[in-house]
Amino acid sequence: MQTLPNALSIATERDLDLVEVAPDASPPVCRIMDYRRHQYEEQQRKKESRKKTTQVVVKEMKFRPKIDIHDYMTKMRHVERFLSEGNKVKLTIMFRGREMAHPELGLRILERIADEVSEYAIVDSSPRQDGRNMTMVLHPLKNPGRKAKPTVSTPEQTGAH
Repeated sequence: MQTLPNALSIATERDLDLVEVAPDASPPVCRIMDYRRHQYEEQQRKKESRKKTTQVVVKEMKFRPKIDIHDYMTKMRHVERFLSEGNKVKLTIMFRGREMAHPELGLRILERIADEVSEYAIVDSSPRQDGRNMTMVLHPLKNPGRKAKPTVSTPEQTGAH
């Protein structure tokens, strides 16, 4: 423990700075250090901690209630790829005209998708109608157990045309 004038003279002798570390302590705590170097190291620590946090990306895949089997399989491959990359996936069923009278077709498609990706994703928000669209969000699991080859059910199996 040093007096202020003594600590300042030691800091100037060593060509360093006297930095107040804990001003609220009694007595206040000061350290002799290179302040610019301290600032630089602090910035590097903050930068490193920001690097470690991952940005959550939400990918969207749009379906129609009367989707063809090949189109469905292609879109499902994209959904599986997005989930394997660690992205959330927002699934949207778009209704047009008279399709609005049959929301159960869209619900059936969303439930089928949720069943097919249940090994490596969970439903983040359940299916809900939002105007002309029905949406559902999937969240990838931490360590997804990838299937050898995904089994995709046909629209005929679920009743979609």
